[in-house]
Amino acid sequence: MITLGLTGSIGMGKSTTAAMFARHGVAVHDADRAVHRLYNQGGAAVGPVGALFPDAVAEGAIDRVALAAIVQRDRAALAALEATVHPLVREEETRFLAAARAAGRRVALVDVPLLLETGGEQRVDMVVVVTAAPEIQRARVLARPGMTEERFAAILNRQMADQEKRRRAHFIVDTGHGLAAAERAVADILTALAAAAAGRAG
Repeated sequence: MITLGLTGSIGMGKSTTAAMFARHGVAVHDADRAVHRLYNQGGAAVGPVGALFPDAVAEGAIDRVALAAIVQRDRAALAALEATVHPLVREEETRFLAAARAAGRRVALVDVPLLLETGGEQRVDMVVVVTAAPEIQRARVLARPGMTEERFAAILNRQMADQEKRRRAHFIVDTGHGLAAAERAVADILTALAAAAAGRAG
């Protein structure tokens, strides 16, 4: 089984691209959705994250907006949060990949926003970076409800520069040219992987 790591900076169209891979039959694990599950009532992260940040707990779950406001202004708090949550997300990822392998999947994809920033490329076979022009990224992000220039800048500050991500990619999907072009790029990646697998088998 080939494991792809999908990543890209905020507003690049990563979730849309992951859905395209899923439509082609690729098993997809979304790290952001895993965090949502961990933060919901009964989630494994509620206890440890709540112990670190009591003000971020509401009705037995982690309030992501309150939590973001806390860690945005405190690098030490952010580091403590990541040290607590990342291992839990990786446990889910490990279970997902094991299940995909057991099911005989040829390709599985893990969608991880900070894949390269956290050394996650070591856990995958190839890296797919989703990109778009800076002005497109900016317009997309600032159109989101509750987004501000300050918050956008803080998020970008945490993320590796898009140019560096593209340099380290095995494949690139540019979503700035429309959905049809991105769909073709995804199909081309899967065609290349299938050809490589056939070559190795032969």
